[in-house]
Amino acid sequence: MIEHSAALDMLLASGQAVVQIEQVSKLFGTNGTPFQALDSVSCAIQRGEMVAIMGPSGSGKSTLMNIIGLLDVPSSGAYRLDGEDVSMLDRSQQARVRNAKIGFIFQSFNLLPRLTAQANVELPLVYGRVAARERQQRAQAALEAVGLSDKRENLPNQLSGGQKQRVAIARALVTQPSMLLADEPTGALDTKTGAEILGLFRELNRERGVTFVVVTHDAEVGRQMDRVIGLRDGKIMDRILETYYYQDAEHSQAALPALVAA
Repeated sequence: MIEHSAALDMLLASGQAVVQIEQVSKLFGTNGTPFQALDSVSCAIQRGEMVAIMGPSGSGKSTLMNIIGLLDVPSSGAYRLDGEDVSMLDRSQQARVRNAKIGFIFQSFNLLPRLTAQANVELPLVYGRVAARERQQRAQAALEAVGLSDKRENLPNQLSGGQKQRVAIARALVTQPSMLLADEPTGALDTKTGAEILGLFRELNRERGVTFVVVTHDAEVGRQMDRVIGLRDGKIMDRILETYYYQDAEHSQAALPALVAA
C-alpha cells in the first residue's frame, strides 16, 4: 500500500465523501426470474482517495460502476454524489450531472479517430456548451497535465496506446470533475505502459487531489490503490485480493492494502 501524502491525510480526515452508497440493491429481470446483481451494498469514497473496485466475474462490480457513473439507477437504496441524492434521476438529469461531476476513462480509450487529441479532449466541454476559447485553453492545460502538450494536433492513429490513454485521461480531467471513474484502464496496455499510467494516476492524485475510482481485474492495479472495495455475489467482501487474486506466496498479508469497504 502506498503511503498517503500529507494533503491526502487532511482530505480523508475531513470526511468529505464524494461517493456514498447506502444499502443499494439492483435487480434485473431474466425470463421472468429476477437476478440480484447487488444486495444491500454500502460503501463510501472520500475526496482525494484512490479506490479500486474488484471481484470475480459476476460479482456485481460492473453494476456498481454503472450506478456510481450514473449510467444506471439502483432498484433500492440511496446514492449520494457530493452530498446530493442522485439515486433516481431521469436520463437527462443523469447526463447533466455525469458531464459535470464524473470523468470516464475506458480500457479501449474511446477516442474519435477523425479528431485530433485537442479536439477529443474538448468534447465534454462542447457538450457542456463551454465557449470555444475557454475550451481550447482548458484542453491545452489538461493535455499538459498528462505530458502531451506536444501531441495536440495528432490524430489517434498517430499515437501509441499509452499516449491514447493519456489523451483519454486529459479528456476526463478537462471538466474538473468530482472524480475520475476508470474501467480497466490498463487492460489494453503492456505492463510497462500500464505502470506508467498508474504512475500518472498517482501523480494527479498527489499533486491535484484527484479522486480515482478504478474497476479492475488486475491485482497489481489493486495494490497501487489506497483501498480496495471487494465484491462477491453482489455483496461487499473483505480480503478480496488475498482470496481471488493472489495465488503465490510472495504476496504476504503485510503487502496487502487495507480492504475496508467504507
